[in-house]
Amino acid sequence: MRLSPVILTVVIASLAYATPPEVAFSRLLPAAPALAAAMWPVLPTVLLGTVCLFLMIGLSLVFPGLGTWWTASGIIAVTVAAAYGSHVRLQRERTLFQVRLVADAAQQVVLSPMPRRFGSVEIDSLYLAAAAEARIGGDFYEVVDTRYGVRLLIGDVRGKGLPAVGAAAAIVNSFREAAYGEADLVSVARRLDASSTRYNAAFPPEGPMERFATALLVEIPHEGRRIEILNCGHPPPLLLNRDELRALEPTTPSPLLNLAELIGDHYTIDTFAFAPGDLLLLYTDGIAEARARDGGFFPLAAWMSQQPPTTPHELLMALHRDLLRYSRGRLDDDIAALAVRLCEPEGEATPEAPGRVNDT
Repeated sequence: MRLSPVILTVVIASLAYATPPEVAFSRLLPAAPALAAAMWPVLPTVLLGTVCLFLMIGLSLVFPGLGTWWTASGIIAVTVAAAYGSHVRLQRERTLFQVRLVADAAQQVVLSPMPRRFGSVEIDSLYLAAAAEARIGGDFYEVVDTRYGVRLLIGDVRGKGLPAVGAAAAIVNSFREAAYGEADLVSVARRLDASSTRYNAAFPPEGPMERFATALLVEIPHEGRRIEILNCGHPPPLLLNRDELRALEPTTPSPLLNLAELIGDHYTIDTFAFAPGDLLLLYTDGIAEARARDGGFFPLAAWMSQQPPTTPHELLMALHRDLLRYSRGRLDDDIAALAVRLCEPEGEATPEAPGRVNDT
């Protein structure tokens, strides 16, 4: 791609030399500096325009009567315009680079780097923003290791791109504090709802639609063997146990964040078995709703059931690859996912994994 202006210049000059003068391929020479402006800096663009000008002069010596001065004037005019266009493009690229640096810094605040191992719990994450220029959107996640166990949060603020970042940051920052201080997930969820409500009151969304967020809270005790899940209107996680795949549906859905005052703050915690070797996938709806060209949704459950025993990192790498392949690289929504695996303790056999232990 970088050499295409040079290749275009050589092709036009060769055709102009090899064909009769009446065809006048030489009049296409101004296209080369115009193409260079889209990918080259200013000086190389001007140099290529100069080369095209000298080529035109040389062709006029071989084939008199080509209308040299008209074509030469066109080359000069296009080269000047191309140099200016290249300068403007470079300025915009620098601005975009600075915006991405700021977005990266914001992402480090909302989605801070996390270890891949918390004791016997192995975790990895995936994040893709639909607004590629911003590189961050309304999906969020966080993992903290507390005295109550490893606690995970994943959620999705209504909307995408930079307008949803502030609401996501308020929820994540509240979770980072509440997860350490609250003894149960219900109290954590109430803290998240209060933070979301305060933020939306201070920065109301544009338009009549209410801003809300789905969220999924998970607690994995340090001794393992079970997980507790509080689901606030979020897609249910998938649990792969050997060759069996289960969607961990809530007994009763809990209210979405920022809607508890409207529909009541009745929260439900469900407890499920989580044995060593089990693989848990938490995800946002951007994954399940990724579309192929024919409009079909990504078959996440079927895809998950076909995955071999693997690490969280390898699972998310495969998910990333297959999502982009399925959607042809066009994502309509932000995507976030957490893959969790409980490692086998040394010297201990893996027990049979039953279904749901109990509901509270």
